[in-house]
Amino acid sequence: MKDLFKSSHFKLIVVIIAMLLVGMFLCAANGHGETAQSTVIGTIFTPAHWVAGKVSDGIDKITDSAKGNAEYEKRIEELEGQVGELQDQLADYNNLKTQNELYKEALELENDNPDFTYIQSSVIGRDSAYPYCSFSISKGTSNGIKDGDPVLYGKYLVGVIKKAYPTYSIVSSIIDPDFSVSAYDINTRELSYVTGDSEIAKEKMCKFENLDSATKITYGSIIATAGISSTMPKGIIIGTVKDISNEETNISTYALIQPGVEIDKLDYCLVLTGYNTGSEE
Repeated sequence: MKDLFKSSHFKLIVVIIAMLLVGMFLCAANGHGETAQSTVIGTIFTPAHWVAGKVSDGIDKITDSAKGNAEYEKRIEELEGQVGELQDQLADYNNLKTQNELYKEALELENDNPDFTYIQSSVIGRDSAYPYCSFSISKGTSNGIKDGDPVLYGKYLVGVIKKAYPTYSIVSSIIDPDFSVSAYDINTRELSYVTGDSEIAKEKMCKFENLDSATKITYGSIIATAGISSTMPKGIIIGTVKDISNEETNISTYALIQPGVEIDKLDYCLVLTGYNTGSEE
């Protein structure tokens, strides 16, 4: 113990404590005045003040950053809300635009065929596993729709009602191999029929089949319904000719038909529920 009191470390500690006490007395006596002694004391404590200041500054910066991030997050949320509203408005605009186009087409159809009666319907579903663009619509037998009714988009034929249920119906498109309708070329008046084909359906097209090898039908010719069936009026446009080819299994020729509308992208359609057959040519 005696050695401890005599050691240099102990003496240094005593000197430091003494200096601290002197500094305290000087500060108390002189107030805030500057003296040589207070300068020494200040020098001793400056590093501690510097570290404390830096820590305080860091805390302030962290606090400010947190506040800034909160404001950014709030602003981002506001902007995301505005974007969502604009997207909703754009969707509404596109829906109205599509409906207006359909109304315009329907008005032209009605003006050209005042004897037609039809029902507007929305497309409510598609079978992605079925490659022939069949779809379901929001109207059915309770609305006056029945099996076999033509389905149109304006003046273009897109298919027929395959099966009508009370509140909805299934539409078979014109590119379905099960679909068939009498048709003619409005320029050459050549008569035959249009049907779907499993291979051609991959290109979203159908066939104007059983044509003579000397056919005068050419690229761009318009093919329309012939009206031979009692359920299908004459003059509904099916599409335009994109190519003429020969059948591999026989000597006949067929025309490749591109539908007048993109069936797989329809949102609305018209179901022709009746017409006056006496007005046809």
